[in-house]
Amino acid sequence: MIIPGSASQSLSASLAAELDEPLATVETDRFADGEFKCRVPEVGGDRAVVVASTTSAEAHLELLQLQDLAREAFDEVVTVLPYMGYARQDRAFREGEPVSARAVARAISTGTDRVVTVNPHEPAVCEFFDVPSEAVDAASRLADPLPDLEDPLFLAPDEGATELAATVRDAYGVGETDYFEKTRDYDTGEVSVEPSDTDVSGRVVVLVDDIIATGSTMSSAIDQLHERDVGAVHVTCVHPMLADNARTKLANAGLASLHGTDTIERSVSTVSVAPVVADHLR
Repeated sequence: MIIPGSASQSLSASLAAELDEPLATVETDRFADGEFKCRVPEVGGDRAVVVASTTSAEAHLELLQLQDLAREAFDEVVTVLPYMGYARQDRAFREGEPVSARAVARAISTGTDRVVTVNPHEPAVCEFFDVPSEAVDAASRLADPLPDLEDPLFLAPDEGATELAATVRDAYGVGETDYFEKTRDYDTGEVSVEPSDTDVSGRVVVLVDDIIATGSTMSSAIDQLHERDVGAVHVTCVHPMLADNARTKLANAGLASLHGTDTIERSVSTVSVAPVVADHLR
């Protein structure tokens, strides 16, 4: 049975269809003091697959509740984290700070037998879980919603995302790859990007990243490409967080299209990771 978190309902439905498994209906009661509890009226069986993107503190708590009810009613519990919140906090950046990704992973581990994540920002976070865990690479799905492009350049916002861009290029079937030089000031949190030496004049560029959060880095990259007379810019990412005014920043920067997956369900989630996740659950 697929048990969906409230932030992952569309993906859960797609995954249930891929696996030909029943999709649970989760009911939520909310109390006057702000607390809530989850209920699944009909549960029980061999395996429960809890699918929950932890995009907020409430989503984290909901996941723990869903795991707890699944643990009581099923022989095996698998937790799918399409988007793992706090995964970017994979180390203590300054003295006196926690390793938040580790704290979250340890809490999630208590209610499951196995964890499957999708393109965590730092794959090493899988080592923080106390149960078997694996990271699924869904980047190839990003090629599907792209229009027909002639000799596109798949450009990563930093060197670390070059492999991601190459995966999308390979799935698309044509084009080159390159990356921006990105520097982050961990004291201020500010990020600067410098363009590569590749000539983009008149050329179609596909910017590829694992996550777009505030949109600042991506919009800066788009601005710099336009300064170099780029032909058109398409943007694609696995996790379209698009916090605050990120969507506006990107629109003002000037892009031809924006695509993301349903790991975080947004209006730009034009492709599902369900087929790739299903392959790891069969």
